[in-house]
Amino acid sequence: MILLEPNNRVVEETLTLKFKNAQAGVKHESIDVTLADFDGVLFHISNPNGDKTKVRVSISLKFYKDLQEHGADELLQKIYGDLVTATEEGYNVSLLVDLENIPDDWESLVKKIGLLKTNCFASVFVKYFEFQEKGEEGAKRAVVHYRDEETMYVEAKADRVTVVFSTIFRDEDDVVIGKVFMQEFKEGRKASHTAPQVLFSHREPPLELQNTDARVGDNIGYITDYLHYHIKCSKAYIHSRMRAKTSEILKVLNRARPEAKSTEKKTISGRTFRPS
Repeated sequence: MILLEPNNRVVEETLTLKFKNAQAGVKHESIDVTLADFDGVLFHISNPNGDKTKVRVSISLKFYKDLQEHGADELLQKIYGDLVTATEEGYNVSLLVDLENIPDDWESLVKKIGLLKTNCFASVFVKYFEFQEKGEEGAKRAVVHYRDEETMYVEAKADRVTVVFSTIFRDEDDVVIGKVFMQEFKEGRKASHTAPQVLFSHREPPLELQNTDARVGDNIGYITDYLHYHIKCSKAYIHSRMRAKTSEILKVLNRARPEAKSTEKKTISGRTFRPS
């Protein structure tokens, strides 16, 4: 299975190049890079006010207000400290690094900044993990609209933290593959009792979301752990198997093709000649 990295590699590579050039005494150059991440997230790497000795990394998340309700600002301040700067217009969080004051552990700093999106998300889970650790129940359920028409729900119980993702299958084949794939996750504990519990419901929301505005419909699914990326991986795997099978069939057909009759003839001495 292919696993997505939690960090943004482009952000890390861009900052690494900037730090290395600064250490080597290379003249500072301006930078203005906008890049997209999953779930509609945008990063912007630039020089604030045209100051080439400073590099600002900003992130935009459509659902950041949902995260703020659960302590995102406080957690980011705790993680990034003095790196947090005035937020760039049109973005939710901005970090600032000084190329003329590079710390000895700049490589770990680069990795930390590359995890900015992950740390934004972490605030919700940190809060509800703490609720569970203290045995506190009854806390308001977290609702994060992390994609258009798709939502993540987080709830703490005395013995667990439940995470539910709602997802929309936009393609008809995704509905079929999704049901089969998610059902396999649900049945996974039969093969391994140590496997994490995964629940999947089609059309109707799970019991945890009853009496809420959770959507219902033939193309709606709810899974308590995992999601879209694995659906696409399943489709890619099926397509690769189909291509491999087609290739095998073509090889069989090629071997079955009758060979053209040769017009060459041999003499008694073994020499070959082609009649004119």
